[in-house]
Amino acid sequence: MTNKLHISVDRSSPVPLYHQVVQGIEAAIQTGVLEPGSRLENEIELAAQLNLSRPTMRKALAELVRAGLLVRKRGVGTQVVSSRVRRPLELSSLFDDLSSSGSKPTTRVLTFEHTEPDEVTRRALDLPAGVGVYHFTRLRKVGEVPLALMENWVRDDITEIGEQSLCSQGLYAILRNGGVNFRLATQRIGAMVANDYQAQLLETVSGSALVSMERTAVDDIGRNVETGHHVYRADSYSFEMTLVQR
Repeated sequence: MTNKLHISVDRSSPVPLYHQVVQGIEAAIQTGVLEPGSRLENEIELAAQLNLSRPTMRKALAELVRAGLLVRKRGVGTQVVSSRVRRPLELSSLFDDLSSSGSKPTTRVLTFEHTEPDEVTRRALDLPAGVGVYHFTRLRKVGEVPLALMENWVRDDITEIGEQSLCSQGLYAILRNGGVNFRLATQRIGAMVANDYQAQLLETVSGSALVSMERTAVDDIGRNVETGHHVYRADSYSFEMTLVQR
C-alpha cells in the first residue's frame, strides 16, 4: 500500500519548491509519519498530488535517495529507508543497540553449523583440544531494509545455540543468558566494496561502499568467546566514538 504525502508547498517562499518537498518528506520520516519500508506513490502521481511539475518532484526524490532516506527498487517502487544507524563503540550487539533505540530488528539465519574449527578459528578463539564451534551467517534488517551481513564463530563449551534463538535474540543476549560476563573485545573497523553476493543480500549494487567490522570478544575469566566479521551498508550505518585527551 502506498502513502499519500501531506506537504504544504509555499510558492511565495524563497526556498526552492523541490527543497520544500525534501524537507516535508524528511520531516515525515523523522516523526514516524512515514515508517521504514513505507512505499510512496510514483513520481507522476506525487507531482499531480502536490501540483508540481514532474522534473521538480524527480529532483526532490533524487535528493532523498542520495541522502539515504529513500530507496528505489525495481518492481516495488520508492520506499522509505530506516534512519541511519549510529552505533557507539561499546561492547554490545547490533540487535540490542537497534532495540534500545526503538527500532525493530529482524534476523534471517542464512547458514548454521556445529562443527570442528579450522586452524584460523582455533587460533582466533584460542580453543583447547576437543572444543568445537557454532558457525553461522545472519542477515539483519530494520523494517524491510537490509542493514548488516554477519558471520560469527562461537565456542561450543559455554552454552547451546540454535537457529531459532538467533532469529529472535541478539547473540550477546544468548551468551549472557548462558552465563557469559563480557569484559573486553578487540575490534577493527574498515571499509570495502560489496561483491555480488553481498550486494544481492543487502539490496544494493555491486561495488557500493560497505563498513566492515571484525571483533573478538573476551569474558571475565579470559576466554575468547566469539569472533566475527560483519559488513554494513555504508549509506545506513556508522560508528561513533568519543576521544579523550590523556
